[in-house]
Amino acid sequence: MLSSLTLFKLLVTGHIVGGAIGLVIFWIPIVGGKGSRNHRLWGHRFINVMLLTGVLAVGIALTTLANPTTTHPHLENHDVFKDPQMIKGIFGWMMLYLATLTVNLAWQGKLCLHHKRDHSGNRAWHNLAIQALLVAASSSCFWHGIQLGQPMMMGISMVGFATVATNVWFIYKPNPKPTDRIKEHIKSLVGAGISVYTAFFAFGAVRLVPELALAPGLWAVPLVTGLTLIIYHQRAVTRRVASSAATS
Repeated sequence: MLSSLTLFKLLVTGHIVGGAIGLVIFWIPIVGGKGSRNHRLWGHRFINVMLLTGVLAVGIALTTLANPTTTHPHLENHDVFKDPQMIKGIFGWMMLYLATLTVNLAWQGKLCLHHKRDHSGNRAWHNLAIQALLVAASSSCFWHGIQLGQPMMMGISMVGFATVATNVWFIYKPNPKPTDRIKEHIKSLVGAGISVYTAFFAFGAVRLVPELALAPGLWAVPLVTGLTLIIYHQRAVTRRVASSAATS
């Protein structure tokens, strides 16, 4: 039977490999021609990698919650993280939240175009269930942030609540336009990519400088970058539609 540390290391290795691949191929559909065969091919690959990476991150978080000091022995003498509750809060509850956010966004981005001819398909039980799971994960992250006195955990959880709100708005919109689906697709998949970048920046830096896991600037850079990309590409969709209407 695998020890907690061995299982943790296996999950981390798979997560790093999958995440690194995702971080690279994320940019292929972003900068490529929208709607092209190449865009669809690499977009599907990106979604699958994000789903796998997110599931592995769930496993990492759960093993951390079960055995915080065993899975993070390098933090044993650290001033901030020597308390097992801090390890569970940052590397357990917050990572569980970010993993759930990644899976949620990747799945929403996949479904909103998959069901473009039958919008009711977006209200499938599994999609609604994952919205509820993200609310639970966001609430847990926020609550444990209060318990630990960590504003970072409280602040980052707001992204999850906002994600569910916009997802549900789209899911229950009576007659979404094609542009609505495309914009939702952009929001979801760019968001999934940025959540992975955020986790890699923050948690990856822990091995070198553990304090960086709590540095607001490190979390803000990918978030601002992601929002900028989402706004830019959504506006580009609006401009293309307006231009087509004007010339027709």
